[in-house]
Amino acid sequence: MKINQILLNFLIWRIKHLKTHNFTMILSAIIGGLAGLAAVILKETVHAIQHYLLRGNHVDINTYLIYFYPMIGIFITVIITRYYWKEKLGHGVTDILFAISQKSGIIMRGKMYSRMITSAITIGFGGSAGLEAPIVVTGSAIGSNVARLMHLDYKNRTILIGCGAAGAIAGIFNSPVTGVIFSSEVILAGLGFASFIPLLIAAVCGSLVSLMLLGDDVLFSFVLKDPFIASDTPYYILLGILCGLISVYFTRMMYHIDAKITKIKNYAIRGLIGGLLLAMIIFLFPPIYGEGYDTIKLLLEGKEAAMSFQSFFALDYSNPLVFILFFVGIIFLKPIASALTIESGGSGGIFAPSLFLGGVVGFFFAFSFNHISPTEISLSNFTLVGMCGVMSGVLHAPLTAIFLIAEITGGYTLFVPLMLVSAIAFSTISYFEKYSIYTKRLIERGEYIPHDKDKQLLSGMKLKKVIEKDLISVRPDQKLYDLVEVVRKSKRNLFPVVSENGTLAGIITLDDIRDIMFEEASRNEITISSIMSDPPAFISSKDSMQSVMNTFEITGAWNLPVIDDGKYIGFVSKSRIFNTYRTKLKKDRAE
Repeated sequence: MKINQILLNFLIWRIKHLKTHNFTMILSAIIGGLAGLAAVILKETVHAIQHYLLRGNHVDINTYLIYFYPMIGIFITVIITRYYWKEKLGHGVTDILFAISQKSGIIMRGKMYSRMITSAITIGFGGSAGLEAPIVVTGSAIGSNVARLMHLDYKNRTILIGCGAAGAIAGIFNSPVTGVIFSSEVILAGLGFASFIPLLIAAVCGSLVSLMLLGDDVLFSFVLKDPFIASDTPYYILLGILCGLISVYFTRMMYHIDAKITKIKNYAIRGLIGGLLLAMIIFLFPPIYGEGYDTIKLLLEGKEAAMSFQSFFALDYSNPLVFILFFVGIIFLKPIASALTIESGGSGGIFAPSLFLGGVVGFFFAFSFNHISPTEISLSNFTLVGMCGVMSGVLHAPLTAIFLIAEITGGYTLFVPLMLVSAIAFSTISYFEKYSIYTKRLIERGEYIPHDKDKQLLSGMKLKKVIEKDLISVRPDQKLYDLVEVVRKSKRNLFPVVSENGTLAGIITLDDIRDIMFEEASRNEITISSIMSDPPAFISSKDSMQSVMNTFEITGAWNLPVIDDGKYIGFVSKSRIFNTYRTKLKKDRAE
């Protein structure tokens, strides 16, 4: 009680002395720092679990337990989330976008820690997924709940969600620019310039926390050794097309695995089956184990032979053809492994898998080219640019991909090929898949509308808040005389006819009775049921605003009754929606 009073006094003081805009700036720094701290904690926890399980040594083929670690991690995660927390995991970024679009930016408090715990278990035990999405969910949940605690409106709550995401990405990669770009491009798409400065502050604070606690021990970094050669441009163009096609394969395989494995209704059995299939893949191709950043580092350092010594196959990797086939296997199985990890009940994201896959594709491209051509191209450069290409395609976030690789390499030497490959990969996947893996299903269900200001404003409006319940109703068995008495009292020209059990029997408008309401003989003889008419359509209070507007457009009506579970609730008028829309538009422009 005392804490609530202190908070109330603070909020009153804040309203009197501090503008909301400035207060949001201060909160963005706090949220960015907390998100950065969460990123550090999650990263160190995962590394501690991995080190404990692997005892800090390379695991050879005789240590079979390593292949079952991911299954154990997925199973533990399923038990915790499904049977203890009663929570559905899914794709974390998708959940954030849904919360912004359909839940007024309200994210459950539990997500400030739940995704950290479950992803630490899943990925620490070797699940083939990434830490980035879970930590973005954590940061976004921190932003949402701090905003709610401070009684901020939807617009500022959404900005602080983006600040949490920016701080999380900046903290985990020590890449503040990437954090800002990711949040602007993926989380807050179309929100506008108002959010840019808070995102900058949050990203800087997240990065500073990471630097202070970990120094240069970031999740992934590399110092460029080879320069960009302009004559390699045709090869980068080909790499861009290949990355785009691989992105299509990655995206569609995720949906395919999800459709197949979700047919198993028992969550525990689903987790076990997914884990066993994942164990088989890792048994054949050990580099698929875990996030994959260690494998990428080996490729960049020219130690590619070290990544294959654990393989089940006793093959001669000095033979270039065998090595190429080994890479082809990894390329085609990594998306399946990631899909199995996430869709069978594990906690993780596709950020790291897309980077891993892109790195392998880039290395595979350069390695193959160098063995069939008299000229030679840089293995490390093409590995890095490949990472950018696949990430750009899978996430539909070309700018995020460009700046991430630029920042983790500590310079802009590869900026031209990064831009080129990112643009080509994004254009290629856009031809086959219009929307990203984060937004596709939300858009198909009408739960998210990107880059359309009108539809975004409509989506932010809640139907329950515009339902009109002040219309005076009449019963079907009443006479016209009773309706005339109602007309005298009412300021409306629409009258719902409601049965005693609460169902809507019909509607009557003033135009329906204008010619007979003054005939005294008729008023005592005509029953309401004989003059009422059916409404043009029904809507539910659970319908989206976009769906309601479509119904208005199809029927040409100006008023529609709201029916929930067969019971009459009220009416929604098009004019009321337009007035609410104008109010929101003015407020949005003012902010």
